Amino acid sequence: MDHFTYGPLTPGLAFLMSCTGACLGLLCSARAQATSGAVRARWLALAALSLGGTGIWVMHFIAMLGFSIPGRQIRYDIPLTLASMLLAVLVVGIGLALAIGGGSKISTLLAGGALTGTGVGGMHYLGMAAMKTSAPISYDARIVALSLVIAIVAATAALWAALHVRGIKATVAAVPVMALAVCGMHYTGMYAMRTEGGGAPGSRHVHGAEPTQFLAPMITGISLVTMVILVIVAIWPDVEQMADDRDFDLRVERLTHPAG
Repeated sequence: MDHFTYGPLTPGLAFLMSCTGACLGLLCSARAQATSGAVRARWLALAALSLGGTGIWVMHFIAMLGFSIPGRQIRYDIPLTLASMLLAVLVVGIGLALAIGGGSKISTLLAGGALTGTGVGGMHYLGMAAMKTSAPISYDARIVALSLVIAIVAATAALWAALHVRGIKATVAAVPVMALAVCGMHYTGMYAMRTEGGGAPGSRHVHGAEPTQFLAPMITGISLVTMVILVIVAIWPDVEQMADDRDFDLRVERLTHPAG
């Protein structure tokens, strides 16, 4: 097996996209905390799409573009691949909703981290199940368990960051750590995979979509959505501006409706 068919290109791009998703996820989460009701729900959805879709799912499949098995075909099951994306966004959204809705309660944070981490691990292995090849595949259960532990720890840390990380310096410091954790989980999970002997290379046709025909357009599409989210975050008031606006509104209300 070769995880780096194109050298450092695919892991480098995967890490960059994970950083982008993590950064947007933190920014959207901060705005979700500062709002309520339908507005909070929209920011949570954008945070889940950023962190789960771009930071995790896109990272995973960009890395998979660099994966190859010499002499073997690799194809992807489209429904399973799409299901893995939906799972990543869904579990991150639920985890963020639990963490933000529960305030700073450690029990809620740990529960959200366990749920999100298990879901992210499930996304990884569902994505791997979507990969079809003529080579028999198996997994080392101990390394799979390790990858799930990494996913849970990383998810808990990400939810903590979503609750507490504010400001440019803190965000810049947190983002690469979050991205490294996601990449670490991915490559640990990949290290758990074993290709077994059996069947001559190319001895049977593999059904599914070719990586460049399916994954590349999907990744490009989500990357464009990420850019749209980036524009929304850029033009929307940040947390401090929203707090200032609320203070201004309160002062105006006191002036126009004096007590007594």
